[in-house]
Amino acid sequence: MAVLEKIRVKMGAFITVIIAVALLSFIIDPSTLESTVSMFSSKYDVGEINGESITYQDYQKKVDYFTQIYQITNGGASNDQTQDMINNTAWQDEIANRVIIPAIENAGVTLGDEELFDMSQGANISPVLAGEAAFQDENGAFDKARLAQFVQAIHQDQSGQLQMYWKYLEDNMVKDQLLTKYFSMLEKSTFVTPVELNRAVAENNTTYNVDFVVKPFGFGIDSTITVSNQEIKAYYDNHTKNFEQQESKDIEYVVYEVVPSVQDIELTQSNINKVYDEFVSAENMKNFLARNSDQPFNPYFYKQEELASINATVAEFAEKAKAGDVLPPFQDDNMFIAARVMDVKNLPDSVFVKHILLQGDNEKKADSLLQVLSKKGDFVQIAKEFSADQNPNVAEAGDLGWMTQTYIVPGLEPVIGAKVGEILKLKTAYGTHLVKVTKTTKPVSKMQIALLVKETVAGKQTYADYYAKANDLATKSEGKLDKFRAAVKEGNLTYYPAIRVAPAAKGFASYEKAREVVRWVNENEVGAVSPILSVDNKYFFVVAVTGEHEGGIAPLKDVTPQIKQLLSFEKKGQKIAEETKALVAGLSDINAIAEKLGTTVSNKSGIAFSALTTQQLDPKFVGAVASASEGVVSGPVVGEIGVYYFVVTGKEVGAFYTEDDARLRKTQEFNYMSRMLPAIMMEAADVVDQRYKFF
Repeated sequence: MAVLEKIRVKMGAFITVIIAVALLSFIIDPSTLESTVSMFSSKYDVGEINGESITYQDYQKKVDYFTQIYQITNGGASNDQTQDMINNTAWQDEIANRVIIPAIENAGVTLGDEELFDMSQGANISPVLAGEAAFQDENGAFDKARLAQFVQAIHQDQSGQLQMYWKYLEDNMVKDQLLTKYFSMLEKSTFVTPVELNRAVAENNTTYNVDFVVKPFGFGIDSTITVSNQEIKAYYDNHTKNFEQQESKDIEYVVYEVVPSVQDIELTQSNINKVYDEFVSAENMKNFLARNSDQPFNPYFYKQEELASINATVAEFAEKAKAGDVLPPFQDDNMFIAARVMDVKNLPDSVFVKHILLQGDNEKKADSLLQVLSKKGDFVQIAKEFSADQNPNVAEAGDLGWMTQTYIVPGLEPVIGAKVGEILKLKTAYGTHLVKVTKTTKPVSKMQIALLVKETVAGKQTYADYYAKANDLATKSEGKLDKFRAAVKEGNLTYYPAIRVAPAAKGFASYEKAREVVRWVNENEVGAVSPILSVDNKYFFVVAVTGEHEGGIAPLKDVTPQIKQLLSFEKKGQKIAEETKALVAGLSDINAIAEKLGTTVSNKSGIAFSALTTQQLDPKFVGAVASASEGVVSGPVVGEIGVYYFVVTGKEVGAFYTEDDARLRKTQEFNYMSRMLPAIMMEAADVVDQRYKFF
């Protein structure tokens, strides 16, 4: 128990598979898994990698494995958010094992037995182990002795959890080392030639001072500009890769949000008034609130500045309140709240705690040790001899460390109000504790407040009314898009479009938990209209599928408007360039050109060609400046936002950028490109993710 508990405390959050850091994220909703699936049909595969199917059954085994790892490191069940992370980790591990690691091994990268031994017991400890807090000393340095203690504990752990966790760490060690060696090999093969060095140094050490004028394109449509179908087709054929798209669908929907009625609000107010008198006089507030409030009793003692986190009205009341004062019920949105000050105390924010843990039937021993300690017995020595908690990672035997109201072992809450040196006998799920507070922060005034909360929820009749409205639309639509639109128009209803809803999306628009709606959209064709789809027991949707986008290269018809706009913009730039060129013909002074074009001269100093995207300047303009002659008007240059005329008024050459800087820049470029490798490998392996069918 002690070793597992140490892992949970020291590890903190779940350790994701190391290879997964470089991979893409996928968001899924495990709560909507289909109840029955055939494990032997490709229809129920969760994906495909290199043409090989990944069955739901195999994938679920991996999810179960990582769920167990999470429980070992955290000691509790996962929630929706952590389950998303676990499912994602399982998928990333599949990609690592089937794509990334094979690619590394095919490049000739391997690990030998001696190297593996060295990573865990030799001079070159794996960062996977070195980074684990449970294997570190009080200074944060890796401690082989603590690792050895962990390994020895594996053989004594009958649950098998430590063995499983150690295998998990070993797997991560191997993957991390293979990745490190692979990227090191790639980095060593990356070098800078003398020509590249000279160019980089020159480009970074040269800056320009420029006077310029710009004739903006404007946002209006030029009706004289035409773009032919042939031009659109030619651009599409030459830039096909620019039009890759994810599989998705377009929808239109009407949503009915279920909100409490006036009658529901009045009923809630009546309900809180019925129990208010009992709230004022209740002696066991915890039990009273458990029976009568929508929020349980919170024993937390608040500082004055923390009270605003409860409620602004409660905070204002508490400023001048004393123990026993009561705030009558008031409305806050859809809630009615009453407050009562239970206690006011001077308490520290944190206390340093030592303990002696006795497990099993040790009540007499606990009382005996308590007597010894009360007579000035050595707490540290007794903890060494009798405590079940022999944590090697603490400064002195028995140290639990600093504790606060929110960071504390359940059952030890009384230590927050204990005096320094006072010894308490307390019980927790771990056993009986003899507890001593040795240090505290400065006590400050704090207040414990009980809240009686009644949340207004929609009643049965309210739900029935909204359901009837949604059902009326769904019935009139008869599952057909044209009838849906006719019913929307007839009822003067508001409908909303949602474009390119991805099959793996958890929701759409502002509805983050609408997976059931997305699932229905995935399973139906264009033109279909849904029955009533309920989300969060709060929304009723009626949804129509209006369009579909297949994964891969978008068809020409879908991107024609986009290409037409782009080509029109380019032609507009060329047209303005020709018009301005005719207007300024024969002019060699930048001020005269500005006057002719009806604009003004601007100035910019320190322009560097090496920083095209960091100067808030048009990249095409910067490129033209770097190649222009000094003192001569240049133009027209068609940029991203307008047509430029300019003159380089000065050129400065420094020596601050060195060859070492150029090499460092090359290393940074390599690091960026290396992060793209997993995605490139996945594309080459034709990774198909169809988990959305199940999750």
